[in-house]
Amino acid sequence: MDIANILEEILAGRRMSNEEFAYLYQHADLLTLGQAANQARVKRFQNNIATFIIDRNINYTNVCACQCKFCAFYRHETDADAYIIDKNTLFAKIEEAKELGASQLMIQGGLNPNLKIDFFEDMFRSIKERYAITIHSLTAPEVVYIAEISNLDIKETLLRLQNAGLDSLPGGGAEVLHDEVRKHISPRKISTRQWLQVMRTAHEIGMKSTATMMMGSIDQLEHRIFHLDKIRSLQDETGGFRAFIMWTYQPGNNELMGKKISSLAYLRFLALSRLYLDNIEHIQGSWVTQGKQIGQLSLLFGGDDLGSIMIEENVVRSAGLVYKMNREEMIDLIRAAGRKPALRDTTYRILEEY
Repeated sequence: MDIANILEEILAGRRMSNEEFAYLYQHADLLTLGQAANQARVKRFQNNIATFIIDRNINYTNVCACQCKFCAFYRHETDADAYIIDKNTLFAKIEEAKELGASQLMIQGGLNPNLKIDFFEDMFRSIKERYAITIHSLTAPEVVYIAEISNLDIKETLLRLQNAGLDSLPGGGAEVLHDEVRKHISPRKISTRQWLQVMRTAHEIGMKSTATMMMGSIDQLEHRIFHLDKIRSLQDETGGFRAFIMWTYQPGNNELMGKKISSLAYLRFLALSRLYLDNIEHIQGSWVTQGKQIGQLSLLFGGDDLGSIMIEENVVRSAGLVYKMNREEMIDLIRAAGRKPALRDTTYRILEEY
C-alpha cells in the first residue's frame, strides 16, 4: 500500500477501509497522520475554531451491580461509603455549576437495583422545573438496566426519560464494542448489540447522542477497528451521533490493572479516527485522561473540541488520575495551539468566542 496515495484519496472523499486503517496505524509516520487529520478537520469546518463546554458530572449513586474490572468508582450496597444522592445535594451541585457558567449536566451512576425509572423521572423533572440547563445524562448500560428492573422495553424507557427532561445521551459504557473484550473487562455489562440498539432507539425517537471508546485495557488494534466500524455503520443508518470521544484506560485502584497506553498511540488513533469517521462531525480530544499538553496536541491531530472543563469528575479520579482545568486555562491552552477558543453548548452551538 502507498501511504501518500491512500491519504490523498481519503482526503478527496473516498471512504477508508478497515484494512487501510490497520496499515496506516502500523506503518504511517505519526506527523503525516496528524497533518492529514488536520486537513480533514479544516476541510469540514472551514475555520480555526476549537470548542469546549462547561458542564458538571454528577454521580447519583456509586452502588453498581456491574462491577467492571477496570472501574475504581463502584461500591457494594453494604459498603460504608455507598450512597444515593439526595435532592438537596443535587440542587446545590447544580446551582454551583450554573454560577460557574455550566450549560450541561452529565448525570451518571452505577447500576443500582433500588433505582427504578420513577427515580430518574422525578430527578429529571425536578431539575427542569428549577433550572434552564441541558440534561445530557445516563449511558446505554444504565438505560438497559433501568428498563429491566422497571419491566419496560428500551423504547418505552427512553421515551419516558425524554418526557421527564432527558435531552441527549452520552456514549459511555461502550468501552470497546467487541464482545471478546467486553466479556473480559466487564462481563456483567451489556453486549455490543445492546449498546448499539440503545443508541439506535434513541436516535429513532429524536434523541441525539455521542459515541465513545476506551482504548488500552486488553483490546488490540483489530478490536478498536471493529468498534469504529460499528459506530460508522450506525451513523450511516441514523445520523444521530454528534461526536466521537475516545479516552485511554487508567490502570489504577481497580481489579484489571495492567499498563497505560502511550500518548503517541492515542494521538495516532485519534488522527485516524478523524479520517475514518467521515460521517461524524466532531472529534473530541481527551485532556482528562491524557493531560493538558496531549489534549492540546489533539487539536493538531484532527480534534476540533476539548470537551469540558469538568467542574466535577469522580470516575477517572477514583483510578488515581487528577487533571484540573478552569475556563481561563482552557482558553489559553487552545490559543497556544494556534486555534480560536469558543464556548459551546451540547448541540455544538457557539455561545461565545474569545
